[in-house]
Amino acid sequence: MWKVRRFLLGGPAAVTLVTLMLAGCAFLWVGVPLIWLWIGSQLQASAPLGTALMVTIVGAVLSIVCLVPVLGWLNRQHIELRAARGQPIGNTSPLEVMLVVTAALAIVGFGIWFFGFSGSSPVPLHVGY
Repeated sequence: MWKVRRFLLGGPAAVTLVTLMLAGCAFLWVGVPLIWLWIGSQLQASAPLGTALMVTIVGAVLSIVCLVPVLGWLNRQHIELRAARGQPIGNTSPLEVMLVVTAALAIVGFGIWFFGFSGSSPVPLHVGY
């Protein structure tokens, strides 16, 4: 555990970069979809469903296309900072690890919400009634 901390956190600037990357990754998997679903739901009240869906999908994709280069830039800054301090650079970048972990957490969180709190059933229980 300490090796991971030392690898990611090499000083105040590294802590800031890692924190921004973590927030960006969480926003990528949770914030972007929620914001665009909300925008689509507001638009659907006054526009056809197809238009609301198109705006939601296009908006989410464009937001992701804009956010990913920012995350890549933060990752490169973190790697350059580690290299400038003479610290080892691992085989995987911090961004790779964060993207995988936050995606897994987002999937688990969605599954818990969908099956536990949304009122949806994974299997139609009342077939034929």
